Amino acid sequence: MGRLLIKLIGLILLFIGLYFFGQNIIFVSSYYSYFYGRLPATASVLTTMTGVFALVFFRRETGNLGWIFLGIGIVLVFLSGGVILKPTSLWNFIIAFATLAAGYKLLNEGRINF
Repeated sequence: MGRLLIKLIGLILLFIGLYFFGQNIIFVSSYYSYFYGRLPATASVLTTMTGVFALVFFRRETGNLGWIFLGIGIVLVFLSGGVILKPTSLWNFIIAFATLAAGYKLLNEGRINF
């Protein structure tokens, strides 16, 4: 029962860290009057979906191909101009990173080494 509680606390801390990081990221889209203007945004969504799908459902068959698609999708999101990063304070960044790291360590190892 104790191990399950530690993993649950780690998962909660992981989500809190993602929430703090996610508050400073804005995803936007805009209307383009020509077809090829939407191409980078469409390609980023399709490659990200392909990467996640390959990692979730075909992990053994695809190997690192899912990670490659996911990386290309993330790069295309930033190249398409659809991501705006808001300025953040150092304190907010430290809290977000600490909760993310602590949650990951608790979820994987069950303890935090100082």
